[in-house]
Amino acid sequence: MSFKPSLITALVLTGLAGAAAAQTVRIGNQGDALSMDPHSLNETLQLSVTGNVYEPLVTRDKDLRLVPALATSWKQVSPTVWRFELRKGVKFHDGKPFTADDVVFSLSRGAGDGSDMRSYTNDFKEVRKINDFAVEIETKAPFPILPDQLSFFYIMSKQWCEDNQAVKPVDRRKGIENAASFRANGTGPFRLRERQPNVKTSFVRNGSYWGKIEGNVVNVEYTPIGNDSTRVAALLSGQVDVIEPVPVQDVARINASGKAKVLQGPELRWIFLGLDQKRDELLYSSVKGKNPFKDKRVRQAFYQAIDIVGIQKSVMRGASTPAALLIGPGVNGFDPSQNTRLPYDPEASKKLLADAGYPNGFEVGMNCPNDRYVNDGNICQAVAANLAKVGVKVNLQVETKGTYFPKILKRDTSFYLLGWSPSTYDAHNVLNALMRCVDDKGSGQFNLGAYCNPKVDELTLKVQSETDKPKRDAMIKEAFKLHSDDVGHLPLHQQALAWGVGSNVQLTQRADNQMPFRYISVK
Repeated sequence: MSFKPSLITALVLTGLAGAAAAQTVRIGNQGDALSMDPHSLNETLQLSVTGNVYEPLVTRDKDLRLVPALATSWKQVSPTVWRFELRKGVKFHDGKPFTADDVVFSLSRGAGDGSDMRSYTNDFKEVRKINDFAVEIETKAPFPILPDQLSFFYIMSKQWCEDNQAVKPVDRRKGIENAASFRANGTGPFRLRERQPNVKTSFVRNGSYWGKIEGNVVNVEYTPIGNDSTRVAALLSGQVDVIEPVPVQDVARINASGKAKVLQGPELRWIFLGLDQKRDELLYSSVKGKNPFKDKRVRQAFYQAIDIVGIQKSVMRGASTPAALLIGPGVNGFDPSQNTRLPYDPEASKKLLADAGYPNGFEVGMNCPNDRYVNDGNICQAVAANLAKVGVKVNLQVETKGTYFPKILKRDTSFYLLGWSPSTYDAHNVLNALMRCVDDKGSGQFNLGAYCNPKVDELTLKVQSETDKPKRDAMIKEAFKLHSDDVGHLPLHQQALAWGVGSNVQLTQRADNQMPFRYISVK
């Protein structure tokens, strides 16, 4: 299925069922949320699941517009200070009231050691309580898109974390767990009822929720089903009501079944490859004493060895769009004139490798998940096969995301696959998290290959502060050109969303691949 990316829209199935009843929806996903701690992993699936239990200050509606959540309003009181007025009368699931203390605590927790959310707060100078229902966030420089930056930063109960020894986040990199990994106490529309990691997690509607719950679902059973065929069979047999993702080869069969249909659309996620450009000696490589990925010619050789059209046709079956950037349509700052890939050219690749001193290629390890992105393991196998044709032997390690993410987030990798959806729907998010030079405050937190160009950093800070759109767009364009010229990463494609939905279910599909339970109804 080929698709043409469009502006951010949400596909909403109309005719939601009427009054709430004790309805259950059963969801089967190829992977599990790795923790219930909302600060432990900055990953779409993790944030989608925990976002039903926890809430941010500001959130997104069905059409991805920014709307109030735990904050009722916000305003910029000076160039570097934002004030948020907080919602009164909100209670955590344990009955304790929500106040400014919880906001100050959560933003500090998420900015601390072990947190995977530090790239959201790395340019904060201070978070201060004004009164019980108002806080101010002061930034190091003007930050006009700060509210957008917070739409996936969830607020926890200060007292609950203190009482349960969960003041610091779960740190999957170091194998550190605490109560927040298995229990949860948020303010959201659903409560965590039972957590069985990698088996089943169940949720129940929060009867004292402060806001509106549009759907009629009361119980949610979330089950990881890693095998594609098993997941499809579970949907068609009625064992589950929703699956995500639908294997591209099964779309037509599901649509013809009369029992379910597939919702499809562009996703704001780009799949790319990263390369270690920092170490003096490349890990897991036959090259000793140096790092070939520090040489732009080698990076470009890898890029031009990849047959992205072949991957689109044979691996993705048309459900992808080849990309030249780490952003695309639907993201503020995207310029289609820049979205032209280097040509697929194995002979040029061989010459670049020879010019760099590797006429016979070399061996290198590659890390890849097999249960996180659409056909992720197959994509990596195709890349490895492409590189073999130019003399590069890839020793591919494909594994479940439960072990994959802790490994690559420790930067224990030389060559890896990653997907990214900018949570702010703005290019600054990608510049700050993926392309900025790495520091100990959260800049470049997911720049796992440590690409670094000081000029890109300088432009990132200017983009963050600039309010004039034409000037800002020009800065974004310049930063992405520098990154492309450096071959800082190897962009692959934008993937398509594909959810399988039983005929008894009505829900909302958003382009950011979030699945709020509050919008789901079951007939």
